[in-house]
Amino acid sequence: MKVVHSPLHARHDGGKELHRGELVPCFEMPVRADYILKAVQRAGFEVTEPRPFAEDSLLRVHDAGFVDFLRTAHTEWRALGKDGFMLPGAFPARGMRRDHIPAGINGKLGYYAFDSGTPIVEGTWDAALAAARCALTAASWVAEGNKSAYALCRPPGHHAGHSMYGGYCFLNNAALATQYLRDHGFARVAVLDVDYHHGNGTQDIFWERSDVLFVSIHGNPDTEYPYFLGYADERGAGAGEGYTLNLPLPHGTTWDTYSTALDAAMDTIGRFTPDAFVVSLGVDTYEGDPISHFKLAAGHFPLMGRRLAELKVPTVFVQEGGYAVEDIGTNVAGVLEGFLRG
Repeated sequence: MKVVHSPLHARHDGGKELHRGELVPCFEMPVRADYILKAVQRAGFEVTEPRPFAEDSLLRVHDAGFVDFLRTAHTEWRALGKDGFMLPGAFPARGMRRDHIPAGINGKLGYYAFDSGTPIVEGTWDAALAAARCALTAASWVAEGNKSAYALCRPPGHHAGHSMYGGYCFLNNAALATQYLRDHGFARVAVLDVDYHHGNGTQDIFWERSDVLFVSIHGNPDTEYPYFLGYADERGAGAGEGYTLNLPLPHGTTWDTYSTALDAAMDTIGRFTPDAFVVSLGVDTYEGDPISHFKLAAGHFPLMGRRLAELKVPTVFVQEGGYAVEDIGTNVAGVLEGFLRG
């Protein structure tokens, strides 16, 4: 399995997030990718830098105004005489207008963001664009005949919607990979999100489509981020009705319960008979993760990989979360090696 990764991820660094009422250093930090890179190299995977996809390729899943905002946000911030990291301070909540984008950068931050946990720094755009290119490169390899590929993306992407960012995510890497596969001969693509947190952005992008099946196994949004999406009664709309499946699980979920949900997810995906498969690979389901509450042990990630391999279709893995940084590489490599042995 080929691996694609960009050192430009390190340019997204130095911000803080508002986490449960406290301003703290970001849990999503550059060392996450460094640990994964070392682990996949130890495991013998070939690592390549991404292809130079044009920025216009982002518009296959994202709003043009939103992409332009991400590209220019920190420049606008500096033009006000400010520096450092940016966080929004106001949002268009119930009773406020959502049909008008403010002209000033502070208003635009709140318009496009949905949380105060996703800082923008000077290098954020470079890192986010590089991550998107990693996902597109992995998808292109599969479209060219490789059976599988892994995009070591940072920042992650599954919380980013058509025209919103949050949850450490700016561009939706998994959605970009999925759309690339659709555009290059794969008529039906299934997306499985195994991150601890619901992939609300991916669900948003494919909500009304029947050519993409979105399935997510995650912590119950009654108590877990992103709180306002990811419930079991969300099934899609219009042409996409019935093509979204959410499997929320409670605090303390162990492998026995998780593997049952994984079987249900894979059974649903199998009935969809996809031509290709995209996995949003978050390993924050690990028992040692500092901001998540499942109890999967390191030995369970190879088992997950083997179960994913049973679908036997071309597969793209896209890196999402995982914040137990010293163990993240072992757990990611475990999934990939299990998949290859499956």
